[in-house]
Amino acid sequence: MTQIARDRMDDGRRRWLIATSLAGSVAGVATLVPFIDSFAPSAKTKAAGAPVAADISKLQPGDMMTIAWRGIPVFVVNRTEKMLADVVTADPMVADPTTKHPFSIPLPPYCKNEYRSRTDHKNILVVVGVCTHLGCTPRPRFQEGPQANLPDNWPGGFLCPCHGSTYDLAGRVFKDKPAPQNLDVPRYMFASSTSVLIGEDEHGEA
Repeated sequence: MTQIARDRMDDGRRRWLIATSLAGSVAGVATLVPFIDSFAPSAKTKAAGAPVAADISKLQPGDMMTIAWRGIPVFVVNRTEKMLADVVTADPMVADPTTKHPFSIPLPPYCKNEYRSRTDHKNILVVVGVCTHLGCTPRPRFQEGPQANLPDNWPGGFLCPCHGSTYDLAGRVFKDKPAPQNLDVPRYMFASSTSVLIGEDEHGEA
């Protein structure tokens, strides 16, 4: 073999070794970076626990909107006077009318009333939209009276499509249903007349 051929072979080996080393280094860094990042909370994780502002300026009486907070749905309902009257009608039908046994979070002190809302905005209901039975999302059934899967004396509220649990227009579970407790009420406050801050009140974040 000539010297020129040997030099070319050596040069080829050097290039192969360099390429192999670089590939190994890149793979090592690629493996290391996710490992290091796992020690720091992601932006998504940080945002998950943050309070969420809901613009209710276009929420008409009788309508509902759903806001995502901590990865769960929160229902915001602008109840009419008739819907508030339906809450009173439902008092003897619900299992825990005064929420003596909250589900996963304490009922805020300012919601310890018949409507489970702030007295200065009693028409606005804010409840976690997670059934207290097995975690399904209840559906709004605000219309009164007999209808599919509901009793003839239905006063309006929410129906869980999974196992038939029902809640009134204050998020209180009806008697003799699979769900054992009322829908949770998160901490909340009104940042303005048209904005609700969910997950925070005068005492701090939830």
